[in-house]
Amino acid sequence: MDLEKYRFKQGTCKGKNVIWIAFPYSVKLKDDLKRRFPSARWSVTNKMWYLTDLPSVRSVLNIKQREEVGEFYKSKILPVNQQALNSFIHQLKLKAYSRNTIRIYVAEFTHLLELLKNKNVDELTSEQLKSYFLYCINSLGMKEAKMNGKINAVKFYYEKVLHQPRMFFDIPRPKKPQVLPKMLSKSEIKKIFNQIENRKHLLMLKLCYGMGLRVSEVVNLKIHHIDSSRMQVLIGGAKGKKDRYVNLPESVLGLLREYYLEYKPKDWLFEGQYGGQYSARSVQAVFKKAMKKANIHKQIGIHGLRHSYATHLLESGADLRFIQELLGHNSIKTTQVYTHVTNTSKSKVKSPLDSL
Repeated sequence: MDLEKYRFKQGTCKGKNVIWIAFPYSVKLKDDLKRRFPSARWSVTNKMWYLTDLPSVRSVLNIKQREEVGEFYKSKILPVNQQALNSFIHQLKLKAYSRNTIRIYVAEFTHLLELLKNKNVDELTSEQLKSYFLYCINSLGMKEAKMNGKINAVKFYYEKVLHQPRMFFDIPRPKKPQVLPKMLSKSEIKKIFNQIENRKHLLMLKLCYGMGLRVSEVVNLKIHHIDSSRMQVLIGGAKGKKDRYVNLPESVLGLLREYYLEYKPKDWLFEGQYGGQYSARSVQAVFKKAMKKANIHKQIGIHGLRHSYATHLLESGADLRFIQELLGHNSIKTTQVYTHVTNTSKSKVKSPLDSL
C-alpha cells in the first residue's frame, strides 16, 4: 500500500476520535486500504473511509499525537486567565496525574474561567467560590459526582498552584445513591467464555475474571510481568500508581502458552492489530459481543468480571483483607461492598415464618 496516494486527517465520527482517509476513487486503492487496514470502515454520512484513532494506527501512518490536553479549552477563556490555566495544567503534569484525570480537571476548571470572563481567578474569595458551586448545583443541576470533580479541580488550583492554605467548602450536596456492583454468576461467565473462539480474546477475558483485573490493567500487561515459575503476575502502575502481585490461575497457563506461540507478542502481552498496545475499548467490545452471543441481557460492562471475581472469592470463604490486596483497594470499605452482594451469609438466615 502506497501511503502517499492517501490523505489522512484526524476528526470525530459518532462521538469517537477517528482518522479520515481520502483518496481518488479506484477499486485498487480501496482494496489496498482494506487489505492493509481490515478495520477500516465507510461512513455513509461523511462519504469517507475512516480508522479508529489509536496510537498504533498513528504510528503506522506517521501522524502526530493529538493536541495536548487543554489546547481546546484555551480558546474558550479570555487572556486575563490564560496564564492561570497554563500553570494549572503544568502543575497537574508535574504531579504525574493521569491523562484522563488532567482532562477532567481542566474541563471543570475551565468552566469557572469561562464564567469569570475578564475577572482574574486569583482574586476570588472563598465566599465567591462557594456562590459559584451553589450556582452549579441549584441552577445547573449538577450532581454529587460532577460536583466532587469540580471542587477537587478548583481546590487543586488554589492549594497546589497558588499554594494557599487548604480550603473547605460547606456545600450541601445530594446523597450519592448506594449502588451495588453488578455481577455475573459462574454459569453466565462460563457461557460467555464458550462463545469466544479467538485465543487472544478468550485469554483477555479470562485474565479479567481470573485475576480480578480492571480492563486498563489487562491491556497494560507486558510479557515480563508474567512469572509462570511462581504463578504470579505483576500489575504495574495500576490505579493510584500502585504495583501489586496477583496469582496466575493454573487453569489459564495452557491457554497462555498456546496464545504466546500463536501470536508471538514482543513487548505488550496483548498487541493491537497494527502493533503497539491493545486498546481497552476493543476488549470491552469483545466482552459485549460475547455477552450478546451468550444471550445474556444484563446491563453490565466488562468491569462486572472484576466484581464477579471478588464476589465469588468471598463466597468461597476468602478473607476480606486478602481480597482487598488482590483488588488493589486503598480502603477495606471499598472491598466491603461485596459483602452486600454475596448470598453465602444471607442464605444461612432463615425467615421466622419458617419456624412457625
